[in-house]
Amino acid sequence: MAFDYKKEYKNLYHPKKQPEIIRVPKMNYIAVSGSGDPNQEDGTYQKALGLLYGLAYTIKMSKKGEHKIPGYFDYVVPPLEGLWWSKDQQKIDYAHKENFAWISMIRLPDFVTKKEFDWAIKTATEKKKQDFSQAEFFTYDEGLCVQIMHTGSYDNEPATIEEMHQFVKKENYQIDIQNPRYHHEIYLSDPRRTKTERLKTVIRFPIK
Repeated sequence: MAFDYKKEYKNLYHPKKQPEIIRVPKMNYIAVSGSGDPNQEDGTYQKALGLLYGLAYTIKMSKKGEHKIPGYFDYVVPPLEGLWWSKDQQKIDYAHKENFAWISMIRLPDFVTKKEFDWAIKTATEKKKQDFSQAEFFTYDEGLCVQIMHTGSYDNEPATIEEMHQFVKKENYQIDIQNPRYHHEIYLSDPRRTKTERLKTVIRFPIK
């Protein structure tokens, strides 16, 4: 059976429907940074997803090629994640998605070192005849956070976020969104195949 991060780390990928506090360990990611409306057809965000998945599957399918990654084990590619902020203000305005800035990312297994990541960049570029150099090996040490499972439209997130703010205040913590700690989302549903009201998204904020 392929190792599935969502099943093995349920505390990270399947939080409760009420806010909860968690300490998130340091993890490595494939990451692509950008800005603009993520819903724009053929926009920067959509192109970033192509880079992320192209590299993720280059690494996963390395088992079938000549290049053998030390410590490799078969695994399910983890879900898409995103760090979000606004280019002109700290609070994200869902009515003006053109002002979004983001780091889109997919978790890497621990056996993927920077050296192996560079191999994947080179291999994907050669095989797919596409430039993958925009992607980076990104380490994120998130630390103490509040998180919740949001169900439904992404545009309805503000109500869930307000619930998180009230919970943090009640527990005598403070939201600590500032570089390099950001509004974090993990997408457990494919919006192309899932009804909007059933979309499941982990929302996570750093706290102090």
